[in-house]
Amino acid sequence: MRRASVSGMAIRKIASIGHPVLREPARDIAPDELKSREVQRFIDDLVETMRDARGAGLAANQIHEPIRVCAAEVRENPRYPYKPNIPLTILVNPKIEIVSERTFDNYEGCLSVPNLRGLVPRYTEIRLSALDRNGEVIDRRARGLTAGTFQHEVDHLDGVLFVDRVQDPTTLCTWTEFERFHKDGFVSRISELVAEFGE
Repeated sequence: MRRASVSGMAIRKIASIGHPVLREPARDIAPDELKSREVQRFIDDLVETMRDARGAGLAANQIHEPIRVCAAEVRENPRYPYKPNIPLTILVNPKIEIVSERTFDNYEGCLSVPNLRGLVPRYTEIRLSALDRNGEVIDRRARGLTAGTFQHEVDHLDGVLFVDRVQDPTTLCTWTEFERFHKDGFVSRISELVAEFGE
């Protein structure tokens, strides 16, 4: 389902936990398909939908297209005021390589799991290999909280939700109770990580 926006792009419906598309590993995109008008329009819609929902990222299967594309962007996001900014990044056929076995506990939420948060262990340093929307090679490292954001999005493309990675179910909470009981302690801890890695 597409809902037109002022920009000419479209805001699509986001699948919620329980929908089979979220558990379907996404398929790779061939270079010729990536260049097609349909896929380029889809990427525009993906970005528009992410921004409309104030997400830090969004994967293609979250909007009912099981292709291996995801987007990430953080620009003073009010849902995640503690997250460092991430310039708009489109990853096509992404792969993650773990650079450091060190992990941190990240209180995550998800547009496909409304009103729920939980602690997820994430690696502090990863290497991202992908194509951008123009088919150019991306080969970069991501660290700290930014690395956690990319791990979350690539998980989606593998059919994995953050709730699958929550090791202690007692950390699960609504957004309201996170704000009330857990946010201050988490932000204090995560701010140290951001200061260490700068991202």
